[in-house]
Amino acid sequence: MSDVSLREYQQRVDDWIRKVGVRYFSELTNLAQLMEEVGEVARIMSRTYGEQSAKPSEEKGDLADELADVLFVLACIANQTGIDLTAAVQENLKKKTSRDQDRHRNNPKLRMKPEPDDKPESDSKLGDFDFTIT
Repeated sequence: MSDVSLREYQQRVDDWIRKVGVRYFSELTNLAQLMEEVGEVARIMSRTYGEQSAKPSEEKGDLADELADVLFVLACIANQTGIDLTAAVQENLKKKTSRDQDRHRNNPKLRMKPEPDDKPESDSKLGDFDFTIT
């Protein structure tokens, strides 16, 4: 498959839904589907890049496939709600550039890359805050 724009992808998803999927699920069902797919991405990420280990019976996930599932459901939701993702992404990047043009560059936390053996300073910046509920 050659490169596909977001707009073309939305059209391909719509064509697929109408030819193969019969109809779109409701918007709320698609929201639940999106959460399910994002959860599958989270599972793979936590086991591949985080400290979580896989269960013995668990198959190794395919991150690319799960990210594509997320994109598919996002396209479904955009199609259902009349959102042109190409236009939305362009506007969103303009907003982020205007709002954050200096914020990240001036963030000292982003200038220092922690060494793998570095320990976090503490679990919380709340210090000795009492979390007891009375």
